[in-house]
Amino acid sequence: MFFTNGVLFSALLPRYPEIKAAFGLTNSQFGLLVIAFPVGALVAAAFGGRVIRRVGALRTNGYGSIVLAAALGVAGFSHSVWLFAAALVVAGAVDSVVDAAQNVQGVVAEQWRGRSVMNSFHALWSVGAATGGVIGAAAAAANVAPSTQMLVNGIVWAVVAVLACRLAAVPAEVRGTLRVEADHHGVPAGTADRSARRHAWRLLLPLVVLAICGTLVEDVANNWAVLFLGDAGASTAIAGLGLTVALGAQFIGRLLGDPMTDRWGREGVARAGGLLIGGGALLIVTSPVYPLAFAGFAIAGFGCATLVPAAFAAAGRISGLPEGTGIAILGWLMRIGFLITSPIIGWLSDLTSLRTAMLVPVVAGLLAALIAHTQLPKRTSRQDTAEATRTGATVD
Repeated sequence: MFFTNGVLFSALLPRYPEIKAAFGLTNSQFGLLVIAFPVGALVAAAFGGRVIRRVGALRTNGYGSIVLAAALGVAGFSHSVWLFAAALVVAGAVDSVVDAAQNVQGVVAEQWRGRSVMNSFHALWSVGAATGGVIGAAAAAANVAPSTQMLVNGIVWAVVAVLACRLAAVPAEVRGTLRVEADHHGVPAGTADRSARRHAWRLLLPLVVLAICGTLVEDVANNWAVLFLGDAGASTAIAGLGLTVALGAQFIGRLLGDPMTDRWGREGVARAGGLLIGGGALLIVTSPVYPLAFAGFAIAGFGCATLVPAAFAAAGRISGLPEGTGIAILGWLMRIGFLITSPIIGWLSDLTSLRTAMLVPVVAGLLAALIAHTQLPKRTSRQDTAEATRTGATVD
């Protein structure tokens, strides 16, 4: 389920340079176009729980994957920029609900198995997204039309997603005994006084920024890596692998995230991740040849792997908010990052150059390191690590 969610959308991303050229867009216009997907996700995210409760997590994921594939197919066939944008809005809306559904079922499977598996699920999302990047790059190199590619890609992976939903069901006799157990006792709704809530918000907002700094790397890889590498001299087929490199490194970082946190603590790992983002982005900006830029994307991708789980884990421990409210608010506000990243980079690249605009991830990495150092707990325990796995598994 996680793999197919990653591969469905990411297959379109390497075709963005062709789509940008076909519509005759400037960098600023392109930056505004690609936020259509997160706009749809932001609007629909609040309804995910309601849909899942009514339809069920597995059916939501199965039906949603089919609709997601269809919307992306429409995007691939679009000859109008407005139709393309509308298709991305629908795809983003459905994706946010599917994302919630697969995480709900992931929690059920994790509790049934009696051990942590959520981090591995999200690592497989990274593999799926990287695979989609390879598919898109290979199709571009073979001169396959985006419409044909997205039609075939959608049919194949929608079928696999439906099959995965059938296989992901836990036995009926044990499902009724499963429940999500909280690791801490939050403040019951309505009991937190105004002063406590203000204090909680002061603690929560830096964590929102930390999470946005982590997702910013994904957004840059999704929307700008192919264009940057193409400007740096890479062929279309080679440039299309920029997303795959970044997400592949993120996958490795997610596999290693739990043992690294056990050894060095959440604050230390997240702080190092921010510095790696800044260093990788600086290598991208200063690279005289595109192979070095690939290395920069890999370093930044590895660095961002643990930031979102760290932010969610810290948000879940904030006192002064009702149970689960900190995590819910963080997940909601974090999506705002996807709305502002690409427009800012597009505006800066038109004002200066795309290379200069890639300094934005440098600043984000340094900011993430500062927030991790000042806001995250400096203790190390397996309980803390397990909490990050469960609470931080909502964004890819």
